[in-house]
Amino acid sequence: MDSTERELLQLIEKNGRLATGTIAKLMGITEDETKQILEKLEKEKVILGYSAIIDWTKGTEEGAVTAMIDVKVTPKRGVGFDKVAERIYRFPEVKAVYLMSGVYDLSVSIEGKTMAEVGRFVSEKLSTIDSVISTTTHFILKKYKHDGLVFSDNDEDKRIVVSP
Repeated sequence: MDSTERELLQLIEKNGRLATGTIAKLMGITEDETKQILEKLEKEKVILGYSAIIDWTKGTEEGAVTAMIDVKVTPKRGVGFDKVAERIYRFPEVKAVYLMSGVYDLSVSIEGKTMAEVGRFVSEKLSTIDSVISTTTHFILKKYKHDGLVFSDNDEDKRIVVSP
């Protein structure tokens, strides 16, 4: 990956809605070059998708319950943790799965409509997988910051935090 591709990725990571013309101006390249780089990175699966960060607590009475689940597993011979992680990430409730260092092996992020629904997922689906030894579930009570965005009613707090 060259420096131009890296710069473009950094721009769209902060704001996936930037128009190709805007990206081109910010980077000092043509709009056609921008489109070509984007298409290349999408084809190579460097760019996996574009999404919005939504504060579901605003303007709706619906809301999802999000839980982070620490999972201790017995890795499978020859494939390690990959097959167990793959089995877990195939559930539609699962939003993310990470291999971790420390006491637990996998960190699983899931969403459900209620705490009871999350509990059923853990007891009926996750904990019944052969390799799963134990789980610890943590419910997210409030989001303060996600992907560099602050969840706040104060407009001054809603700016994107950029690392130097």
